[in-house]
Amino acid sequence: MKRVSSTVLGLATLAACASKTPPTETAAGALTGVEALEADNPVKPLPTLPLGISQTFEELSDPPKPETVRLGRWLFFDKRLSKDGTVACATCHRPENAFSETTPVSTGIGGQKGGRKAPSFTNQAWTIYPNFFWDGRADSLEAQAIGPMANPIEMGNSHDAVVATIQQTSYTKYFQQAFGSPEITIQKVAKAIADYERTRVSGNSIADKMADGDETVGNEQIKQGKALFFGKAECNQCHLGQNYTDSLFHNLGIGWDESKKAFKDEGRSAISKKPEDTGAFKTPGLRDVTKHAPYMHDGSIGTLKEVVQHYNKGGNKNPYLSPKIRPLNLTDAEVDAVVAFMQALDGEGYMDVSPTLFPQ
Repeated sequence: MKRVSSTVLGLATLAACASKTPPTETAAGALTGVEALEADNPVKPLPTLPLGISQTFEELSDPPKPETVRLGRWLFFDKRLSKDGTVACATCHRPENAFSETTPVSTGIGGQKGGRKAPSFTNQAWTIYPNFFWDGRADSLEAQAIGPMANPIEMGNSHDAVVATIQQTSYTKYFQQAFGSPEITIQKVAKAIADYERTRVSGNSIADKMADGDETVGNEQIKQGKALFFGKAECNQCHLGQNYTDSLFHNLGIGWDESKKAFKDEGRSAISKKPEDTGAFKTPGLRDVTKHAPYMHDGSIGTLKEVVQHYNKGGNKNPYLSPKIRPLNLTDAEVDAVVAFMQALDGEGYMDVSPTLFPQ
């Protein structure tokens, strides 16, 4: 009987492999309770950083640990952190879109529409300046993680309510593992989510390989686009460094209403209180940019080509237009080449899917 059972199990395993069932699901499916939960979202070593990332996790002031990353992954995808249990961080920051989204603006609890699009946070473990959100109102990934929870449009939950919800589950064990204490605080929730976000790293793109001297990748159009990006098109004035962003704020004229002589969204000036920041928004990173459409803080530009054309014409004129924005005189072919180079920034390493099971 034992021999027959082993054979049956072996056939089942072969069948699972043949159907390409993910190993974690196969393993979790044969288990129950805590074993299944932990097999579905195991503690893993920190990822190996891909080509194009010049810094390390160890350089961070408080590096992520595998245990906090595992906890943060659960929390990032857990809809129970919202007031009505319908929205998680991952609702707007979608893994398949390099942790951005496909809609012009985000949708929160009760179907409420926000005023801005969720930006990607890949590679945001390392930034030139600690500015997060389109307007820079957060100074860390932790602050960015907990901000939406209490926002009445986004997740609509007070921080105390978030903590109370988590305390009613078996998450306590995993806070103990991650932090050495079972106490649950909003600061620990934020740290765990931020550490998970820090491990969403993208690199090893065609552009990275070209920069590394690989002459076998990148066609002539991409190579022309790279020369334009760093030359005539002047893209690297703001899109610079390994993340292709200066982490600063610029007015491109997006959202300017000429008839009203005003912006629909005043952007950075609402935070800085500086008139010169009116209509200015943070420079988005360009890695995996093909996954981020539509573009700009309000999702008002549909394609990468239209984005380049917006810059090419010199933006939308307004009293606060950045001095870096001016007509570029790119030909149609040059516009297409710049787009081709940006497409070559699509990388790998950030991909993920939601856990199937969560602490109950």
